[in-house]
Amino acid sequence: MPDTTPLAPMTPHEAVSAFSYLRAVQADDVDAAREFAGAEPRMPELLIDVAERIIVPVTALPGPEAGEPCEDTFALEALGRVFVTSLRIWAQAGPDTAEGIARAAIDFAQQFLTEDHEDVADTLRQLEAVGVGQALDAHPAPTGTHPVRLTAVQCACRAVAVHHRTALSIAVRAIGAGAPHQARHGRRAPVSRTP
Repeated sequence: MPDTTPLAPMTPHEAVSAFSYLRAVQADDVDAAREFAGAEPRMPELLIDVAERIIVPVTALPGPEAGEPCEDTFALEALGRVFVTSLRIWAQAGPDTAEGIARAAIDFAQQFLTEDHEDVADTLRQLEAVGVGQALDAHPAPTGTHPVRLTAVQCACRAVAVHHRTALSIAVRAIGAGAPHQARHGRRAPVSRTP
């Protein structure tokens, strides 16, 4: 039985750190990635948190409005759980695992959330905009303190209208929302099919 415990919302600092690292790795910016990882010793854990918020909604069983799930949907849901569990186990090896975890999350986003005519960097920016926005909503700055400062790019990303499309819209809606989103409409077919 899948774990449906809602995820605690990320803090704005955690969301900004994790997505900054993901985008640095995706851009092959070794120096920036090293700087982000050095500033956040819990980077593998943060990346697992982000990966789970992306993977679980995309691979979860559809809700009752979608009808009876087929064998492929059960296989995809199980594969999602195995993938997240494997990443968690890998993260226990220490901070040096951050790059591998990031590359696995980026590859998942590229394979499942990025359309053929798009760049995975655009998908990551959309996920970041929603993730940071939801973290800010869940953790507003206390009165009299300085709020989290976002870079101009992150502010622009937050203003981006997120496409209401297939798996990306599912992941975007669920990334910081807590409970996995169950709705699925028009999702890409799983890689393997049962005859």
